[in-house]
Amino acid sequence: MELELAAEELTAVLNRLRRAQGQIAGIVRMIEEGRSCEEVVTQLAAVSRALDRAGFAIIAGGLQQCLAEENGGRPDAREHTRARLEKLFLSLA
Repeated sequence: MELELAAEELTAVLNRLRRAQGQIAGIVRMIEEGRSCEEVVTQLAAVSRALDRAGFAIIAGGLQQCLAEENGGRPDAREHTRARLEKLFLSLA
């Protein structure tokens, strides 16, 4: 299954990932500077949420695409797609 996101969805996901990339670089600097554990963990939690949101946006787009492609398809194919998508969602939990 190849993922095709709409332009605005793709832009939003890429922006989240770039923001997370910047946050990770900031966390590395914080650790190198000897910043407090609380500050570092707070930033780690923020980047984790940003990555989760990007992942959920990609999965939601994939779900929408899969359902559209398999609408009217065989029940066993739909079940296989549902199981794959469920596994993806659980990998982010």
